[in-house]
Amino acid sequence: MLLLITLAVIVVAYANGANANFKGVASLFGSGTTSYRTAVNWAAVTTFAGCVAAMFMAVGLLKTFTGKGLVPEALIARPLFIFSVAAGAGLSGFLATWLGFPVSTTHMLTGALLGVGYIAGDVNVAKLWESFLQPLLVSPLLALAAGMLLYAVLKSLRLAPDHRTRTLDALHFLSAGAVSFARGLNDTPKMAALLLGVGWFHGSTGMILVAVAMAAGGLISTARVAETLSHKITGMNPGQGFAANLATAILVTTASVTSLPVSTTHVSVGALLGIGIITRQAKWRTVIPVLAAWVVTLPCAALLAALVFELGRRFA
Repeated sequence: MLLLITLAVIVVAYANGANANFKGVASLFGSGTTSYRTAVNWAAVTTFAGCVAAMFMAVGLLKTFTGKGLVPEALIARPLFIFSVAAGAGLSGFLATWLGFPVSTTHMLTGALLGVGYIAGDVNVAKLWESFLQPLLVSPLLALAAGMLLYAVLKSLRLAPDHRTRTLDALHFLSAGAVSFARGLNDTPKMAALLLGVGWFHGSTGMILVAVAMAAGGLISTARVAETLSHKITGMNPGQGFAANLATAILVTTASVTSLPVSTTHVSVGALLGIGIITRQAKWRTVIPVLAAWVVTLPCAALLAALVFELGRRFA
């Protein structure tokens, strides 16, 4: 069972990398600042750096996603519980990536924790709202406003021009790297927490394992989500892409340091959409299905995790 749990967490981390690594660099590719392959490689390097930093800067999230306080500790200690959560999150992540939808690993893990907790008979609803759902609901709205405001400010200061310059390219790359770093910082402990729950790996060892799997997923399987993020949310020029990245990096880094489990997906897409609204370039034909996928993600992960748990309990 411990080996199965480890494999399931690797699957979750790989799916996370495939679905989420490109979020930080989508504006680089979408605005024509760099090629797809360069963007993918830059995302892998900077995300891995964020994963390593999480060992020192995001320990609070590691504790949050063990499920402690949300479900009884006796349930958390059961290997079947942890395997079911990882399996539910991993399966829903692969499904979304295959369909090309940029979804939230935070949503998937939260849904999986909730699904298994519910079928096992005990979920702390107050903890669910305070520590999980509230930050997830607020973060995309903040990102929407931040993207609009920051772009307007940078545009007025002539720091977000419509055309490429050497200075803007350098800032754009740095901001994309900052988003990927923040994503690694915020997402790694959420997945490593599953390994910590059974004492199979210490926190830092589990984070390195997750980091390697995330990097592999982002390098190998991100093409469909990359196309959605780069070209189907909103049209963008280099200045707009830089503003969206800067807003995302600020919000996600702040959330990680303060142990708030926000979704990098919600923040990055929210920032891009905010700029798309202000420039009237938002592509609602794609945006609406993406938003619908966000709504479906949590119950889908909950259902899959609950199904795995129930099957495991019956066979056991």
